[in-house]
Amino acid sequence: MFSVRRASLWLAFSIVVVFLLSACGGLAGPGTPASSTGVNVVAAENFYGDIVKQLGGSHVSVTSLLSDPNVDPHEYESGVQTAILVSKAQLVIKNGAGYDSWMDRLLAASPNSNRMVLTAYDIAPVKLQDNEHVWYSIVNVQAIAQAINGDLKKLDAADAATFDSNLQAFTQSIQQIQQKIDGIKGKYAGTPVGLTETIYLYQSGPLDLNVLTPFEFQKAIAEGNDPPANAVLTAENQIIKHQIKVLIYNKQTVTPTTTKLLNDARTANIPIVPVTETMPPGKTYQTWMLEQLNSLEQALGQ
Repeated sequence: MFSVRRASLWLAFSIVVVFLLSACGGLAGPGTPASSTGVNVVAAENFYGDIVKQLGGSHVSVTSLLSDPNVDPHEYESGVQTAILVSKAQLVIKNGAGYDSWMDRLLAASPNSNRMVLTAYDIAPVKLQDNEHVWYSIVNVQAIAQAINGDLKKLDAADAATFDSNLQAFTQSIQQIQQKIDGIKGKYAGTPVGLTETIYLYQSGPLDLNVLTPFEFQKAIAEGNDPPANAVLTAENQIIKHQIKVLIYNKQTVTPTTTKLLNDARTANIPIVPVTETMPPGKTYQTWMLEQLNSLEQALGQ
């Protein structure tokens, strides 16, 4: 987290940098022809960046800011170079709902009425209580992709037909994920599982898995807080007493408490399914989700 003084100094410096940039070259926006490398897009998270690439193809130039699956996204701190990227973007995509509030500061540092900003959380039709991880819902991703498609067509109307064709292909590929979810649900609906964090609730629901871990435990871990002692005890007992069949572990949000659950599960020979908040290198959104679901299916079958 930024201290107040540090955030103020950073914001002031960023404003100066962005002012100099705009004075030298101006800021692009709707109605401005796309550059030779395509519509200039900055995505706060790499899974949104990947979706834009799939929809825009050679007609977009995409920079994704959060891309390391080994780093806790909640601890990300932006810098001047990031501010410069955002200042030049024609389209910025962020998750919203407080997940990437640092992006709000970057946008404020380079005001531009022409720049388009897409907030995925606001678009998502499926929202869970105190849970900003909307990209884990296939329904949400489809709606977000449609919104991205609409923005790309506004920025580059000449290539609208290509964007529509790419959206159709993306929609078809997403159905593979839904089919996998339906297949797992058909075999393992009602199976008791544990979660270290709220992120997977967007899939455990459609999978019809019985999540036993107390919600207050998951929520505290997701928000970077210590879970209540009684919730920790309950989660530990569920593992020690083999009340859950699988532990789904967010390996990007690691604390001593979640590490103990992980070790308890290993000791109890309970299968562990690691999941991540950001997309691993070399993956697409679809392959990322399918590989995690395949791992879950294998674990449930043990």
